Amino acid sequence: MEVMTYLSPLPLHLGALHPVEQLLVGLVAFGPFVVLFVVVYVVRRRDIAEDEAGNETRDADRPV
Repeated sequence: MEVMTYLSPLPLHLGALHPVEQLLVGLVAFGPFVVLFVVVYVVRRRDIAEDEAGNETRDADRPV
């Protein structure tokens, strides 16, 4: 008697694809999320750098 698990059909749910086709499907599926992560990371670093530069300018203008 064969026991089928829930995870066994998942790798084949797209059918028999060539490895290049599998790569393209993965890029199309996950590529936008990778690009979004990079954009959010770069913009946050830029905003943090601007905030730090603004704080230094305000601290320099403050009388002692």
